[in-house]
This record gives sequence, C-alpha cells and structure tokens, in this order.
Amino acid sequence: MSPRATYRIQFHRDFPLARAEEIVPYLDRLGVSHLYASPITAAVPGSQHGYDVVDPTRVNPEIGGEDGLRSLVAALHDRGMGLIIDIVPNHMGVAGGHNRYWNDVLRHGPASEYANWFDIDWREPLLLPILGAPFAEALAAGDIALDCSAAEPAVVLYGEQRLPLRPDDREALPAADDHEGLAALLERQHYRLAWWRQANDELNWRRFFTINDLAGLRIEDPDVFEQTHALYFRLWQEGLIDGVRIDHIDGLSDPAGYCRTLRARFNALERTAAAPKDPAYIVVEKILGPGETLPTDWGVDGTSGYDFMEDVSALLHDPAGEPEMIDLWQRFSGRTLTFEEEELQARQDMLSWGFEGQLCACTESFLALARSDPASAGWTSAMLRRGISRLLWVFPVYRTYGTGAAAPTSDAAVRERLREAVARFAPPGEATVTERILQWLGGTGPGDADLAAEAVRRFQQLSAPIAAKAVEDTAFYRFAPLLSRLDVGFDAHRMASSIDDFHRACSRRRNDFPLAMLATATHDHKRGEDVRARLAVLSAIPLLWRERLEAWDEMADGRDCGVAAADRYALYQMIYGCWPEGLEADDRDGLAEYRERLGAWQEKSLREGKLRSSWALPNTHYEDAARQFLESLLDPARRDGLAVPIHAFVHETAGAALANMLVQAGLHFTVPGVPDSYQGCELPDYSMVDPDNRRPVDFARRQDMLADTLPVHPKLRLIRELLLLRVQHPQLFRNGSYEPVKVSGPRKDHVIAFERRHEDTVLRCAFALRCAAPMVGSDKTSPPGWWWGDTQIAFGSGALDRVAADIFSDSTAFVVLAGEPPTAQLPGNIAC
Repeated sequence: MSPRATYRIQFHRDFPLARAEEIVPYLDRLGVSHLYASPITAAVPGSQHGYDVVDPTRVNPEIGGEDGLRSLVAALHDRGMGLIIDIVPNHMGVAGGHNRYWNDVLRHGPASEYANWFDIDWREPLLLPILGAPFAEALAAGDIALDCSAAEPAVVLYGEQRLPLRPDDREALPAADDHEGLAALLERQHYRLAWWRQANDELNWRRFFTINDLAGLRIEDPDVFEQTHALYFRLWQEGLIDGVRIDHIDGLSDPAGYCRTLRARFNALERTAAAPKDPAYIVVEKILGPGETLPTDWGVDGTSGYDFMEDVSALLHDPAGEPEMIDLWQRFSGRTLTFEEEELQARQDMLSWGFEGQLCACTESFLALARSDPASAGWTSAMLRRGISRLLWVFPVYRTYGTGAAAPTSDAAVRERLREAVARFAPPGEATVTERILQWLGGTGPGDADLAAEAVRRFQQLSAPIAAKAVEDTAFYRFAPLLSRLDVGFDAHRMASSIDDFHRACSRRRNDFPLAMLATATHDHKRGEDVRARLAVLSAIPLLWRERLEAWDEMADGRDCGVAAADRYALYQMIYGCWPEGLEADDRDGLAEYRERLGAWQEKSLREGKLRSSWALPNTHYEDAARQFLESLLDPARRDGLAVPIHAFVHETAGAALANMLVQAGLHFTVPGVPDSYQGCELPDYSMVDPDNRRPVDFARRQDMLADTLPVHPKLRLIRELLLLRVQHPQLFRNGSYEPVKVSGPRKDHVIAFERRHEDTVLRCAFALRCAAPMVGSDKTSPPGWWWGDTQIAFGSGALDRVAADIFSDSTAFVVLAGEPPTAQLPGNIAC
C-alpha cells in the first residue's frame, strides 16, 4: 500500500509501540495513511532514538517486541492504514557490551563468524578507544580489572562494561592485583584498549562519523546483507510493513547497488494473501548538495525529504534582505568570512582533528594503487595525502558513486566542479596527482582494478562524513547571519531562492519521484519548522532587526559580559525564534524552563562550533560565562533583562510569522510528493536541536482540538483540511500534474501559484510570500489590500484571473478544488 501521507514517530522505552497504538484513531482522523517509525530493532538499552542497533534480527523488546508491533499493525490495518519503518544498514551500536556480534569479534578476532560484518583492518588488534585516560594511567588507577566470578572470565572497565577474553586465555589468569600480568593478558587479545582521545588518530575500523559507539557495517557483503535484513523481509512478506526508509545511505560502500539489491529482494518475495499488492515503498536519507539530484536508476521512490525542507525554507526568505543581514552579522560578530570560507576552514579542521585514521587508510589505499602503474609508481604517500586532502576540502557534494566501469556518468559534472575548485590548492608540481585521483574516481585511471575499487571506496566513505561533520556540525555553528538558513541539507551559500527555482524543483520531483517524502521537520533538524518560519521574517525586515538587536545588546551590556559577539548574535536569534507559544514575559516558571532548553542548545552550539569550546575539551570557564549571560537575559527579576522586549517583538511579528508558518504547511501538503509530519508538528513547532526536538508530544491536546473541545490552531486546521483533500482525491495528489501559474503586477515576486490537474479535477493554489514588512504590528496573516496594487494571478481564462488583494484579504493561503462532477470548493481563506 503506497503512502498518501505519513506521520513520523520516535520510539523508545518511554514511548513504546503501545503508545502509538493509542493514537492511531487520531492519526486516522487527521488524514494520515501511514505511521512512519524510527528504527524498531533492538538497540542499546535506554536508547532514545534507536539508531544504535545491537540486533537487527529482532524487534526491540524495550518498545514492546514483535507482539507489540503486531498489535500496532493490526490497529493500523483496521483503519486502512499502514506502517513504514526506518532501517539502519550502515552501522551498529557497540557500546556497553550489548552487541553479541561485536562481542564475538572481540573474543575470536578475525576468526569470528561475524568478523566480516565490520570494516576492520586486522593488521593490528582492533582499537577500543573506551578508556577515560591513557591505558597505563587507567590500569594504575584500578579502572581495568579482571572478573573471574562468572562462568566466563572477562575484563571489566570501571566496574561496568565487560569485555570477553580469547578462548585460550581463560586459564592461568593473573591475580586480581597483578597489574603487569593483566597488562600482558590484554596484550594477547584481539583488541587493544586505548584512551578515547586516540580514536581520531589511530582507529583501525570504520565508525559512523566521529562516534566511537557506532561501528560501520560491511553491508556490501551478501551474507551480511541477508542476515541483517532477514527481519525486514519477513515483516514485508507478512504484510506488517509497507516499506522502509534507509538511514544514511551515503555511508554505504555502494549506495546504488544496495538500493537495487534491496528493491530486487522485495520484488522477489511472495507476500501473504492478505498483504497489499503494491511494491515496497523505499526512500533514502540523502543530503543533496546544491544542484545535485537523486539518480533515477537506484530503484527507490525518492528521498526522505530534506531536499523539500530546503526548497520550502529558502522560498520563505526574502532575497532582498540578504545584503543587510550579512552586513549586520559581520559588523556585529566581527567574523567576516563568507560561508564558503567558513566551510573550507571547517573541512580542514575536521580532516585534521577527527578523521586522521580514515585519511591514513585512504592514503595507503591510493599509494598501493599508484604503485600498480609505472607512471605513478614514484609518487609518495605525502603527495597522495595532500591530493586527497585538498579534494576533500572543496568536495561539492557528499560523495560520488560506483567504482571502475560502474562509476555513473552523472558524476562527471561533480568531478568537473571539483577539478575547477581544487586547482588553486594544488601544491606546485602536484596538479597531476589530484587529476589522477579524479580519473580514478571516474573509473578511467590506470592501475590495478581491484586496488582502484578499494581506494575509491575508502575515499567515498570518507568524503560523506567530512561533509556532514564539517558543514552541518561545524560551519553551521560558526556562521549565523540567519539561523533559519542553517539546517540539515540546506544550502547556506544562499539566503533565499526564487519562485522559479521552487517550481522547477516541484516539477522535477513530480516527474522523477512523485512518491518522494516531503519533510519540514525531522528528528535531526537544528531548529523546528516554525522556528525557521519565524526567523525567515527577519529577512524581510533587516533594518528593524538591526535596530532591535543592537538595542537588546546595549540593554544587556553584551560587550562587557565576556561572551563573544558571534555567540550573542546567535543566542538573540534563538531566544526570539524559539519563544514558546503562550509564554509570557513575567512567567517565572515558564522562563526557567525555557532557559534550561536554551542552555542545552547553547552548550551544544559552542562545542559543535569548536572555536571557544569543544566536546573533546570543554572550556567550562567560557561555557559558564555564556550560561550566566543567558540566565541574565531571561531573568524577570532583572531590570536589564530582555524577556519583555523580546516577547514584545515576538508579538509585533506574530502575524508575519504565522503567515510563513501557514505558507510552509500549505505547500507541504499540496505540491507533488508524500507529506511527512514529524511528531507533534501539526501544531507550532518551536523546537531546538536534538534532544530538544524529541521531547514528549501532548497528543491529548491535539486530539481535543480535532474533537472541537479546544479551539483549533490555524496550522492544525489547515493541515487537517488539506489531508482530507488528499483522502478524497488521492489520484490528484499522486498522479496530478504540477503547472506553475503566472503572476503579474508590482508584487508578483510575493506570490507563488500553481495548479494540480488530474482528469477533470483541478486544484488551484496561491500563497503569499515574504510579506512581513507591511504586517509588522498586525496579527493578521496577510498584508493590507493596498499593498498588493493590481497584482493578478492568471489561473486560466480571463474569468479565472484573480486579484491578489481579494484572495489574500484575510489569509496567506488560497486553495480551491474544482471538478465536474463532483464540484467541491474550499474557501479562499482556508488558513484563517
């Protein structure tokens, strides 16, 4: 059963499958067709997200196990609904001794039946960087001990984690106080205990990004693929799931090959008679770089929606405000680097600080390849390292795909962009090195084919985490002209996009991936969808924002507080952008809770930015100063506090912010694709970065709104109406055309309009854009009529032309459905 609209739920022990079963009637009434679940397989005990899978062969007992899953699916099926699950083929959780496969590898080393599951270089013992201090220091402190009380002796760390011993080392064990004997015993193991700080430089196995608790899987091995996917295939055969979302597809050695294999395996399975006959729904978590598109030959239905999140967010921002916003940021913060320069520095930093082990392994692979061809046999390891590094500094996308003859021609454009970008960094006389590496990436370079495949694989599995960690987890915390343009999958080089850009993206999605997911919020977002909508208002009123910002900083004595101006600038944006709905400036308890949430964001922001603090070595003195400054800003007892003026600015821009919120929601549920609602976001979402964006959702309040026992928020009303429209006209939204509509007049750049057609049914949509300036101080969600002038929207023949001032008289959204027969019409002020 193909999805019509999905609803994402984050499962964990405090929100098990049974809790989701309780809200199935609500989701059905909302108009959702599929519940879209975070990973349901067994994870590290207590996991709040499920991506640290320890056993992919069984449903997580902490969330209810397979019995709980079957009960939930039965409730969904009773209402004609289905289930899509998130799967994690790239890595497994290996912390705490909970992963039996990893434990077997530690016990038996290369001889383990699971040794081929993990990407380990066995030339040295497997490095375990899990000590809180260097080995000798930890040993002397008694942090490492031997426990022989159980049936199987084990090494115990810090009195908690148990590590297995080689089978032939279980006799003649040293005494408990024999440190030299224990050290000698550990020297004989298949693993080497090490300080956690050694991981970045010495790790000899692939991990997920820079997380030592997540070990990369060799899913390209057919045996590993089958064993780790057996549960998913069985659930599909029995009709318990309708599809999957593939986590971190770019981490795999061959994403395209994996997707095609997965599609083929699903297609080949015979389902039970009661199961729907539609093909499996498959989407991938793929971050697309500027100008990059998802290949159409992978056998998937599209992405999980980060690209749409970027498209709609960029559309909400006013391009005219960019110069002022950049100028304000540079003057206030003192940071004058462009985002391109910030990204370059962040890539250089991450390559040096976080991926030395992977970079060395990649260099070694290319050195072996170079020596297999006489023309490059004399190249040194240092020359290749420089070439690889410089390519990674300027890599324009997450990665390229395929090796040798399997390298797709579509990547040629990426390599050409890379060739141009790297030219200025090539050391004298070494341009031939980067050129040859580019040839190897394209499958045309000389040398041994097997060595080339291995070298290119290592490069591809290094470029993706460098992009993620350098851009999203470093540069995004150093560059803050407008935080709403800094989120997962966003193009921070631009503040806004054109209406034509948005139309092109929608048309391309309609033609190539009509069932792609459309996301506006995820479990990974940096800021909630309505935080971004509110902050986008600032792009349309940059001079007013400058005035308020400078006044706030003067009131708070910001220059004398010991907190860097750049960090104050980001903080002011967050206080304004995330201000909770209903929070009053004199609400002591509410402000205290808000300060706690902001404090958690602030700490993460400072450490991710790696300029004045870091996760590796937190600068507690600076973090304390920043936290004290935050506390003072939102302390209602302080005369120089900012709760009152910031709260006043939130109210002053409330109408404009709500307008953006409704436009975002309106587009989300009307353009081509499958809209995905992240848990709770049918009401305003003012969340921050995780774990704040995974807080409990008040479903009772939402249910009461749908039952009309509480006033319905305009956002929920709009989403409900549009989802019902999708229920009533599924073919229109699944197969209908997407046709941009011409807008003319003085405000033509402030309206996006289009039609969706299927047979005799036509959906006409228009949304007002970037209208904040004339709305400041008003609670209306549209500007006054005079502002529009004679702007017109040409929906068809002259009789259908509409004057913008009329259709946006009360609302920012205009949605009309017409068909013969039947005829149905939604009011033009649907969003009011």
